[in-house]
Amino acid sequence: MNGKSVLTISLEDISVLLDAFLPDYDFYARNPCKVAIDLIGSYLVSTDHEGVTAIRIVEVEAYGGEDDPASHAFRGLTKRNAPMWDSPGRSYVYFTYGMHYCFNVVTSPKGVAGAVLVRAGQPIQGVDIMTRRRGRSFLRDLCSGPAKLCQAMGIDSTLSNVILDTPRLCILIPRNRKQIEIERSARIGIRNGLNLPWRFYEKDSVWISAKTLNPA
Repeated sequence: MNGKSVLTISLEDISVLLDAFLPDYDFYARNPCKVAIDLIGSYLVSTDHEGVTAIRIVEVEAYGGEDDPASHAFRGLTKRNAPMWDSPGRSYVYFTYGMHYCFNVVTSPKGVAGAVLVRAGQPIQGVDIMTRRRGRSFLRDLCSGPAKLCQAMGIDSTLSNVILDTPRLCILIPRNRKQIEIERSARIGIRNGLNLPWRFYEKDSVWISAKTLNPA
């Protein structure tokens, strides 16, 4: 980061580095499937005392509200899933299987539950930090799953329900975004809602978490 201390890194520094910009409120205040598609090819950035880590998002899953049987919001508002009803453009990080964190982007207008799970990404910044955190040297294995990318990027429950507009945790959209060919399938690791093709991923990407599963 041009010799800057981690403590002095600004969002402008990161935006210049990635040639990208913060999306506005309207970007997130939409149907989760629409946001999910537009998140592919964008950047997820995390900054802490160890440095800056960033990935290019290549795989996501959309989750709705009380009409989506696979969603945490299906059974209504709880302390755990409360961020899903909050204003869009913030994080929803949850703990699962007693050992893993998963990162979601909150979507839809405030009061309407919706989120996008970021499933996989291509490491583009702070690979040395990710490698140390994951205990892995194989690049394709660093962020090829929702729990893996949270471990690699230092994302945990302390970052749940924060607005995604600071160096600590943000989403950035490339200024010169290229056309991306996107494929879709049913979501992975769920028992209900398998008829909904709400998993989206970059076609032919080597960075996704798995080949097409549960084809819809």
